[in-house]
Amino acid sequence: MIVQRFSKYLEAIEYPKEKTSWNIAGIIKGTNAFYRFDVRNMFKLSDGTFAQKSRMDTKANKMVIERKKDWVILDLEELLKHVKKNKLKKVYVDKIITELEWNTILYKDE
Repeated sequence: MIVQRFSKYLEAIEYPKEKTSWNIAGIIKGTNAFYRFDVRNMFKLSDGTFAQKSRMDTKANKMVIERKKDWVILDLEELLKHVKKNKLKKVYVDKIITELEWNTILYKDE
């Protein structure tokens, strides 16, 4: 499960007590800030492109996207402002990580 795979990169882990828009909370190892993370599997669009949904009213602080060799962590407040400002319907990971100021890439242990 994706949440379990991502959890090994966190400390002080908490899980929501009720159904909510985040899946896991904690501190990224080697840092000191506590965040709520939206961690879900990507899905395929009809054209074969992988995608991830998010809500505008999310309680999560960060969105986590799993790629083969790393985890991309995006700041949801910044992402949502960018989406609204630019009236975007789709955002591409490789492009957005160059456009946003706050993002983190965690390389997977091999």
